[in-house]
Amino acid sequence: MALWPVILAKRSLKSTGLSQRLLRHEKIHHRQQIELLWIPFYLWYVLEWLYKWALYKDKNKAYQAISFEREAYEKDWDEGYLGRRRAWSFIRYL
Repeated sequence: MALWPVILAKRSLKSTGLSQRLLRHEKIHHRQQIELLWIPFYLWYVLEWLYKWALYKDKNKAYQAISFEREAYEKDWDEGYLGRRRAWSFIRYL
């Protein structure tokens, strides 16, 4: 989980080391948080999740449908993505 300025992980991940893909995923969230100035990011995240939960009636589907998560999951495999990423790229995933 990315909570600016740190990344929180379960102990089991810490002992084996974070995968580079997971680290990239969380770094994408850090960039999103910076763009929205942290507090608005968290408000938007929660409100979008609540809206999608009401829409899909499923917490996991709602989580997967959040624009921030969609961008991070789609691009976390790409090692150079953060270097090419344009500001507010998550908007494409709304």
